[in-house]
Amino acid sequence: MDWWFFIEVFIGGLLSGVMYSLVALGFVLIFKASGVFNFAQGAMVLFAALTFVRLLEMGVPILITMAITTGVMILLAIFIERVMLRPLVNQDLIILFMATIGLNYFIEGFAQLIWGSHVGVLDLGVDQYAAFEIGNALINKFDVWAALIAGGLVLVLSVFFRYTVIGRALRAVADDHQAALSVGIPLSTIWIYVWSTAGLVALVAGVVWGSKLGVQFAISTVALKAIPVLIIGGFTSVPGAIIGGLIVGCGEKLAEVYLGAYIGYGIENWFPYMLALIVLMIRPEGLFGEKIIERV
Repeated sequence: MDWWFFIEVFIGGLLSGVMYSLVALGFVLIFKASGVFNFAQGAMVLFAALTFVRLLEMGVPILITMAITTGVMILLAIFIERVMLRPLVNQDLIILFMATIGLNYFIEGFAQLIWGSHVGVLDLGVDQYAAFEIGNALINKFDVWAALIAGGLVLVLSVFFRYTVIGRALRAVADDHQAALSVGIPLSTIWIYVWSTAGLVALVAGVVWGSKLGVQFAISTVALKAIPVLIIGGFTSVPGAIIGGLIVGCGEKLAEVYLGAYIGYGIENWFPYMLALIVLMIRPEGLFGEKIIERV
């Protein structure tokens, strides 16, 4: 075995996995706080990327573009909480899930109506074809920068949740809605914070994936790759989203390279779902999810 090539594929998988974790993080934030699986997270990533790239195409400076797009995603979060979530409080979770499916198609259509459907080119100033050399292994420079950005965001969010007043309130709501209400934590305000944070995560994910794939409607399908990440790591665990992303990223790359010649190429498209199925059979709540105990 060529060990340098193995290291190259392995590190490439880790870097891809960090970007999958970034998308999965948006799902985890909303699920922890409200118990809702936000099917529209991929559409939010798309909307953020389209807003960002279209403003740049208009000649708006990048820092002002970032500020405007951040404001747009926060306004979108407030709109979702006021118009969709608030009227559905105390409804069955399946109703909220179906509402997010409708929200997904609304955001995609609204994005196309405002920004059009042509592919946008987003250049962050990093050559996608440049590479670092580690021994005889070549590591893509863009993937390294993308992973550093994603890792930095995860670190900031971890500090935010652990050491700030709002972060502690978010964790309290995630642990027990009724207990949080009893000590005066307003759920509606907390949900605005949660959806706003998920919108900011979607912005970073949209910029990173838009730079890699081009800003197009196919970006919203990246969210589908986050589903096995969530199943493997656990729907309620931020560390689980990170570890699950790394497992999926490495697994799909190694399977494509080392198993593709034997069972056919294109494995990376379905291999993460096979891993997720195996985890579901062994530990349904995921590797880091809260164990479900039902008394009958």
